[in-house]
Amino acid sequence: MASCDIINYCTDTSKLREAVRSIQSDYFLMLTDPRLTPERIVWGPTALQRLLQAAVMTQAGLVYADYREEGQPHPLIDYQAGSLRDDFDFGKIVLIHTSTARQALQNLPACRFAAFYALRLAISRQRAIVYLKETLYTVADSAQTDHEQAMFAYVNPRNREVQIEMEAVCTDHLRQIGAWLSPATESVSLAQGDFPVEASVVIPVRNRIRTIADAVASALEQQCPFPFNVIVVDNHSTDGTTEKLLEMAAHDARLIVLRPERQDLNIGGCWNTAILDDHCGRFAVQLDSDDLYSAPDTLARIVDGFYAQQCAMLVGSYRICDFNRQTLPPGLIDHREWTDGNGKNNALRINGLGAPRAFFTPLLREILFPNTSYGEDYAVGLAISRRWKIGRIYDELYLCRRWEDNTDASMTLERLNANNAYKDQLRSLELAARQQMNRL
Repeated sequence: MASCDIINYCTDTSKLREAVRSIQSDYFLMLTDPRLTPERIVWGPTALQRLLQAAVMTQAGLVYADYREEGQPHPLIDYQAGSLRDDFDFGKIVLIHTSTARQALQNLPACRFAAFYALRLAISRQRAIVYLKETLYTVADSAQTDHEQAMFAYVNPRNREVQIEMEAVCTDHLRQIGAWLSPATESVSLAQGDFPVEASVVIPVRNRIRTIADAVASALEQQCPFPFNVIVVDNHSTDGTTEKLLEMAAHDARLIVLRPERQDLNIGGCWNTAILDDHCGRFAVQLDSDDLYSAPDTLARIVDGFYAQQCAMLVGSYRICDFNRQTLPPGLIDHREWTDGNGKNNALRINGLGAPRAFFTPLLREILFPNTSYGEDYAVGLAISRRWKIGRIYDELYLCRRWEDNTDASMTLERLNANNAYKDQLRSLELAARQQMNRL
């Protein structure tokens, strides 16, 4: 097997620059996991040759490939323009073109935590990043990743210093590729249009007999100085959810139960059904079918927030808890990485905007949701942030319950890959839209 210089994972720019300076070959290998040593990489018989071959054929700046971990396959996903997450999974080792890395490192900012992130973004501006969908190596005795906990690493307060540096690196990248947006926003006239109520709580549901009554009750118990309703889009439930909803609606006229004619709707399609319905209010406010509002003033605080902040979308904060409302780590998710000055740019680095999400209905009817069951809200949030203000409430408004049958339970690698690939695609589309805006 061919040989190649190898360096350890490095988060510090000066140390990374020093390590790359010593490389003698055209390409070098870099570990992407600080817990890993080269001795724990077991290469396939022609693996390195295959990486080098792919690099030469494509003139790539970085090449990565699938691997096995503790005997289990670990497939990855394609890198694209929108793969701006600082936690993008390259596997445990990457092949990097030496001269490209040296050139990039000359202009990298001084980083304590984000050196590799800055390097791979800089490489992507010069050369292709290539994914080989082939299993080329095995990692022995590796610590397994908790995929669900990994989802929340970017909002964990303990990581705040790291995230600030990552944000600065990403923002610089957006400037260099013509996708950075100024903090300025367009005004929105919240008084436009006539609506039957001031706000509608929107709940898409399918087969949630165990939780739907709690969710609906949480919404109906809101105490507001304005009229509101609750629109539940029952996506052809078969477990008794439909019957329960109709029973509740018979006792409270504020509960509107919609059952779409179409059989092919996902969560985004259900949202579109609700917001395009004549019952929808001026503001459409999210509540998932297995979650709860934290207090009876949540809806009033959200509507007040729209007028106080003059925003087109408003996002609150939520607490992760179990079915019995006991807090689970990391606890409160308040998305303080969002700022009025740079939130719309940093939104392209992170994987979500928070909850509960609320929207000004006239704009939402123009944008609409993609008909998916993951990332549909993120797509709308990115589109709104491109032109209009997104307001924030950093206090707890929402209880996000984790239990054995909800959508975030048992996060498998395959599902995580599919979710990440879709959100990367959303970011790729958004990058193109922002670059086009900046060219006009």
